[in-house]
Amino acid sequence: MITEIAPAPERVAAEPARPHRRRRAWDEVPRWQIYLPLSIYLLFTLIPFYWILLFALRPAGSTSLVPWPMTFDHFQKVWTERSFGTYFANSVYVGIATLLLTTVVALAGGYALARFDFRLKRGFMLALLCSQFVPGALLLVPLFQIFAELKMINSLGSVIIAETVFQLPLSMILISGFIRNVPYSLEEAAWVDGCGRLTAFRIVVLPLLRPGLIAVGSFAFVHAWNHFLFALMFLSDQGKQTIPVGLNTLMSADSVDLGALAAGGIVAAVPVVVVFAFIQKWLITGFSAGAVKG
Repeated sequence: MITEIAPAPERVAAEPARPHRRRRAWDEVPRWQIYLPLSIYLLFTLIPFYWILLFALRPAGSTSLVPWPMTFDHFQKVWTERSFGTYFANSVYVGIATLLLTTVVALAGGYALARFDFRLKRGFMLALLCSQFVPGALLLVPLFQIFAELKMINSLGSVIIAETVFQLPLSMILISGFIRNVPYSLEEAAWVDGCGRLTAFRIVVLPLLRPGLIAVGSFAFVHAWNHFLFALMFLSDQGKQTIPVGLNTLMSADSVDLGALAAGGIVAAVPVVVVFAFIQKWLITGFSAGAVKG
């Protein structure tokens, strides 16, 4: 008996499975619901800047909504007649000195908080946090008395010290957080290779802290640049005043020179914009990416 053997079914090539694409919240939301609020926010943000540019660039007495014909007389007036060149130089000096002093002291204190255990460490951290709730106006009387005893009134050094003291608590907390994210094994490996603690910190840890140091130093500079209260109280000589105090001199009880005030505001805002444009890439870059694997 011969049994017929059925032919084997043809194999159909299976289609490669398509990778499953996970839907994100961004894909489920219509784009107009995202761009419309952002556009409205951008509009309300840019209108004040345009208004300042309008008053600074159009001639005095003009009511045009377009700065034409364009003039730079207001900038020349505030820079020469209103001594904004001196104010600008004083602000740069105070800002850079505050940046350096705050960064160095915060780096030393932040390393101690991140790497060492000592008594009352939590209490000290809590005190640093609570100090941020103290307004700067409450520090004026004790600081003024201290600087008067030290004969530092009407000196840029008093403003630098006051700004540094005001910035140190938050800067130390931020730096300690950056140092904690640096693996301790990197320092231990450097110690095994014969480096001391200071050498290991300088060679291994400090390069990884560059984004954090730039961010902390930049915030200290911007705060010292914009702070009005300390410079107003500790500096009485017009040749030692800073830009915020100089802007205040453009306003009087009887009248306000809007063109000069707008030009002075632009002069005061340009360094801050440049600083934040410079540190933006450091704020979004991972400072310890690739340091340790596995």
